[in-house]
Amino acid sequence: MRRSHVTTVSLLVALAVASCTNAKDVLEPSAITPPAASAQTAAPGSTAATVPATSPVPGATTAGAPATTTTPLTPAQSAAILSKTRLQIAPIVGASVEAATPLTAELQARAKQRGITLAGSQDQTATHVLKGYFSAISEGKDTTVIYVWDVYDPSGNRLHRINGQMKAPSVGKGGGADSWKDVSPATMQAIADQTIDQFAAFLGGKAG
Repeated sequence: MRRSHVTTVSLLVALAVASCTNAKDVLEPSAITPPAASAQTAAPGSTAATVPATSPVPGATTAGAPATTTTPLTPAQSAAILSKTRLQIAPIVGASVEAATPLTAELQARAKQRGITLAGSQDQTATHVLKGYFSAISEGKDTTVIYVWDVYDPSGNRLHRINGQMKAPSVGKGGGADSWKDVSPATMQAIADQTIDQFAAFLGGKAG
């Protein structure tokens, strides 16, 4: 009777252990990542996925920016990094030709001011490729331009993301379905200036 009781208890213990093992297998993916780590990884994914109308204002950093402290670069170091950069700007997606023209011109001017060399579309020596995606929304007397820039290396690997929005008074030429006619050249030029400045900051931060 005692042996039978011991055997029964052993079987129950074995079943309980097996049950716990199976539960661990099921919960393992979520158990590996602590809640704090999950929160840190969720923000980059959400930022990269969509850019809603309430996306960060211009100047917001991209997803995945490290929180570590780096040694500030000297002006000479920053200048050296920028001088070695050859930036290729891909065709703008989403913006009208009229809106993209002052944007592209200001990108070129601002890059030259910062000491960044622009590479042509067929240039095989580019160190970085900048791809921009734009949309415009007119609301009342104002028009908001929402933009996303992805920075790639020559092999097509995304290195960085810059996103933001610029709200300005409509110039009054559009309305209806074409909000781009409400966007002034000055708005696109301001976006170009901020884009190059943030790109330069990314290069400095990465190097540090």
